[in-house]
Amino acid sequence: MLKIVRTNSTNSDFTNLVKQLDAYLKIIDGAEHDFYNQYNNIDVLQHAIIAYYNNIPFDCGAFKIFNNVCVEIKRMFTDPKTRKTGVASKILNELEVWAKELNNNYCILETGKRQIQAVNF
Repeated sequence: MLKIVRTNSTNSDFTNLVKQLDAYLKIIDGAEHDFYNQYNNIDVLQHAIIAYYNNIPFDCGAFKIFNNVCVEIKRMFTDPKTRKTGVASKILNELEVWAKELNNNYCILETGKRQIQAVNF
């Protein structure tokens, strides 16, 4: 059974999922990992989502306030076992709902060398 939970970066399930994400990114980023890693501090994240399956944490995402109308999506991670199941979309949707509740109108997402423009939600 899938359960989506709002939390923050002090949640140990979130920090453990982020460790898995960092290990994955270290392989993907290669030599550029240290450069990107400097932007991935989770201490500032007050808005995080964890997806649980049968009370086991598998997937996560977060956002940080970017400016007075925009959030930046951070630390999206989907466990390889749950990829292509639609859970990442559910996490992103919940992050957008939460951001809207806080009077934000846009989100941005940066992935490596590509920056996706602000998206209105």
